[in-house]
Amino acid sequence: MNSITMRFLAEPNTVNYGGKVHGGTVMKWIDEAGYACATGWAKRYCVTVFLGSIRFHRPIMIGDLIEVEARLAYTGHTSMNISVEVRSGDIKSGTLEKTTECLIVFVSVDSHGRSIPVTPFQPETPGDIALAQRVKTHLDAARAAAEK
Repeated sequence: MNSITMRFLAEPNTVNYGGKVHGGTVMKWIDEAGYACATGWAKRYCVTVFLGSIRFHRPIMIGDLIEVEARLAYTGHTSMNISVEVRSGDIKSGTLEKTTECLIVFVSVDSHGRSIPVTPFQPETPGDIALAQRVKTHLDAARAAAEK
């Protein structure tokens, strides 16, 4: 499985002081969808090692329909780079708009917490190939910045 989509309604218990869904709640949803995608691919327990490039485009309102899509974009030896997009909107109209996006990296681990190899992902569709290239470019830029 190289993608997963979770759908649910934004509940009142996720509200912040501004009356919208709390950003930390959105980050939790991202981690949960990413984890489901990573473990589905690795077929074993995985841990989050990086969450970056998070971009909040617009707020999510209480009562909105939420869609969190996690897509495997690229694999390393033991890691899985997953692109996550959150969309939300009025359930009555069914129209969803992008609210948040980010890149999250998981590592497959054994019962002792040691990283273990994952099956390499070979993107085949034009969309998957473009996503893999975008993620590789982002990772190369992040590594170069870290080395300075």
